[in-house]
Amino acid sequence: MTAPCPCGRTSANSAKPAKTQPLPFSTCCGPYLNELAATPAPDAETLMRSRYTAFVLGRRDDLLATWHASTRPTDLTLDPSAKWLGLEVRSHQLIDADHAEVEFVARYREGGRAVRLHERSRFVREQGRWFYVDGDQF
Repeated sequence: MTAPCPCGRTSANSAKPAKTQPLPFSTCCGPYLNELAATPAPDAETLMRSRYTAFVLGRRDDLLATWHASTRPTDLTLDPSAKWLGLEVRSHQLIDADHAEVEFVARYREGGRAVRLHERSRFVREQGRWFYVDGDQF
């Protein structure tokens, strides 16, 4: 898939350093979603971005697999009518080697209504894999 990744991550264009280009799904969140067992996200921000992409693509199983067992719901229903509009990562803070927080704003439209989700999410790393634990919404 050469389409831009839904998470919006960009890479500096080496020919024009001031310009950025969106990363393609295949080299951005794709490996973490398509090869979840073999390719864990290297940090909490990357996991958060791949989880956003999983919401955009309706990949419920990927969301549950990256949710920490202590807070994971038994079932997760995604609204197929939700249209995800964009993601802004505001900060990524490593608390210690195995704990991190990511603050983000995700925008989507649901039932004709614009929604803005602003959250500071907590992540934990266990056995080399990052997991979403929970978050505080603003």
